[in-house]
Amino acid sequence: MSVLDECKALANETRLRVLEWLKTPGEHFPPPADGTGELGVCVGLLQRKAGTSASTMSAHLAVLQRAGFVVATRRGQWTYYRRDEDRIRAFAERVDRDL
Repeated sequence: MSVLDECKALANETRLRVLEWLKTPGEHFPPPADGTGELGVCVGLLQRKAGTSASTMSAHLAVLQRAGFVVATRRGQWTYYRRDEDRIRAFAERVDRDL
C-alpha cells in the first residue's frame, strides 16, 4: 500500500478517533468481563462510542484494516479490533524519512 493510500485511510475524523481510542482502550471502554481484552475492542463498543451505525463502523474498520493499522480477531459471533503498533510505527517512520 502506498503512503498516499495510508494517508487516505487516516483522512477521516472517525477513523482517527478509533485509532486514538484503541491506543489506550482502558481509558475509553469498560473492561471486558469475559477475558477478551487481549483481543482488542468489540465492534459494538466502537460503534456506540462513535455514534455511528454498525455498517458505517464496519466500513471504517475495513479501511483501517486494509491500510494495516488495525488487526481483527473473530471469536464466535464477535469481532475485536486492536491497533497494529508495528505497522503504525513503520508508517510514521516512512513518512518521516520520505516526506
